[in-house]
Amino acid sequence: MDNRNHDENSLWVFGYGSLCWYPGFHYKRSTVGYIRGFSRKFWQGNTTHRGTTEKPGRVATLVEEKEGVVYGRAFQVQDNAALPYLQNRECTLGGYITTITTFYSREGYRSIPVIIYIATNKNEHWLGDAPLYNIAKQISECSGPSGHNVEYLLRLAEFIHRYLPEAHDEHLFTLEILVRSRIKENNMCLTTLMGDRDFDIDLEDNEIDVRDEDDDLVSNNVANNLRDNSFQFISQVPGRALRCLKI
Repeated sequence: MDNRNHDENSLWVFGYGSLCWYPGFHYKRSTVGYIRGFSRKFWQGNTTHRGTTEKPGRVATLVEEKEGVVYGRAFQVQDNAALPYLQNRECTLGGYITTITTFYSREGYRSIPVIIYIATNKNEHWLGDAPLYNIAKQISECSGPSGHNVEYLLRLAEFIHRYLPEAHDEHLFTLEILVRSRIKENNMCLTTLMGDRDFDIDLEDNEIDVRDEDDDLVSNNVANNLRDNSFQFISQVPGRALRCLKI
């Protein structure tokens, strides 16, 4: 069965931070892979999820880097509720903006356009670069309504280790080591920091079946839907059973 028409009219979102392990919205399916031209950095401040106004946490954003590769998780949007939810979570509360890039399956021979959420130095929460030791210290000391900043970092690192073992992310993995060291040195309770909760991660086992990168029809469809509907995209594809995150 040829699924190309099925995927041409679909909308995909790429997650590289907490979306990897907690999307929080219904989706049709998800798969792992990567995007190019960026690196993942803990340079964005956060006062609404993993920190407070008085003590902002640090969360991931994407920084342009010509040879960079960022591994994460792509979600095929199921209905018209996902983008308003993400608009509030990522943009209104988090300070991110949206753009479109190309997502590659982990084997690298299939690609699709995806929406990504990026924080830049023009938003009020931006913290920017700092010595990794200082970033690790800040993460280990901050928490917010969604939980401790340590949970955000370690769940992201664990997701990459488990589902994308081929990924190399020096920034993320160095912060993981430094934060774990601080937890041990300060006799902090890891179970408490992690929230003592489990997340069921549902991933697509099969290759996504879409057109190659040099066919820009899909990209144009996604961009047009974004402009025309302003985060109210309604899938034109017949629905299947919803897949949602189980907590």
